[in-house]
Amino acid sequence: MRTLLTKIRNTLAPQAGLPAAARMERTSDRRGLPAFDPGPQAVVKACTAWLCAAQDHSSSNDGGVARDYNLLTGWSSSYPETTGYIIPTVIALAQRTGDHGGGDALHGRARRMLDWCVAIQFPQGGFQGGKIDSTPRVPVTFNTGQILLGLAAGVAAYGEAYRDAMQRAASWLRDSQDADGCWRRHPTPFASAGDKAYETHVAWGLFEADRIAPGHDYGAAGLRQVDWTLSKQRLNGWFASNCLDNPLLPLTHTIGYALRGLLEAHRFLARADLLDAAARTGTSIARAVAADGYLAGRLGPDFQPGASYACLTGSAQNAHCLFLLYQLTGERRYLDAGRRLNSYVRRSVSIDGPAHARGGVKGSFPVDGDYGTWAYLNWAAKFCIDANLLEIQIGDA
Repeated sequence: MRTLLTKIRNTLAPQAGLPAAARMERTSDRRGLPAFDPGPQAVVKACTAWLCAAQDHSSSNDGGVARDYNLLTGWSSSYPETTGYIIPTVIALAQRTGDHGGGDALHGRARRMLDWCVAIQFPQGGFQGGKIDSTPRVPVTFNTGQILLGLAAGVAAYGEAYRDAMQRAASWLRDSQDADGCWRRHPTPFASAGDKAYETHVAWGLFEADRIAPGHDYGAAGLRQVDWTLSKQRLNGWFASNCLDNPLLPLTHTIGYALRGLLEAHRFLARADLLDAAARTGTSIARAVAADGYLAGRLGPDFQPGASYACLTGSAQNAHCLFLLYQLTGERRYLDAGRRLNSYVRRSVSIDGPAHARGGVKGSFPVDGDYGTWAYLNWAAKFCIDANLLEIQIGDA
């Protein structure tokens, strides 16, 4: 997630003084998306290569994945939060690729990410917010939950080496939760203050930990948070208290987080009310997707457009969620809208451009939109891979 300082810096960047690459990208984007859709397989391959480059080129050179490539400043330092949930994607890619197709190398990359995460964990079990060199360096609920996803995947794939770190992170989250299910004690210093409905994505990490280490009430803690989030949901599926910086116009990124957490809660404990709640949000998202796959980067309380750009991260996340809803309900409208979203994001991805851009997914389209401005984001590439892998799995339904 973008820090407020990054937002201010990029907003104030003098347009006339932009580097040539930024000016060219903005000019290209303002002409509109290319008509060519390279397809799921090509984009998965390109985005995977970009994530590998982001790990290799991180300015902190520590095994984590660079937060972004910024057209103004180049490669950033490693980002613990998103490195954490990139791990399950890299493991899935390695398993899909197999030993003779580069799987061993991808497993090695996942292990380096895991080892780095373990090395930077606070003794109490939490993980810091922001990039590795950001200050203040304090434990944060959301970031810990995202890294927990990676640690749980690491235990499942590689065994006991990551169990202690996983259980310390899960226990820290369980024990720092308020009685109503919300987390308030360890907020991120890099987003606006207030309760966050999208921390269902933290609850998901607890569900994964509970599957591996049952009997510690990790799943119960996750469900308490999800039930609290349901109290923030309107009948049309929109969530209050669900944005980094503007609760009245939440990003599709944080809407995607909240929706995925609901779906994972249903997958953990097959409660009909959880699926109904996810379907309400998914139905409104599907209706908001244009025929060409465009989805405004912010959506107001009636799911009306609240931005003039697409948040490509959110588009990919919501595509994935719509595919999951299709699998759970069989309703074709979710599949069709998810495919349109995926195609829109794929058309924005260069598979033969400059090295820093090839396979990268921008924060916004156009690139100067106010989410991840001027940058290719590591988590955007991760969510693009996830959504396209699921589209491939669904096939010609």
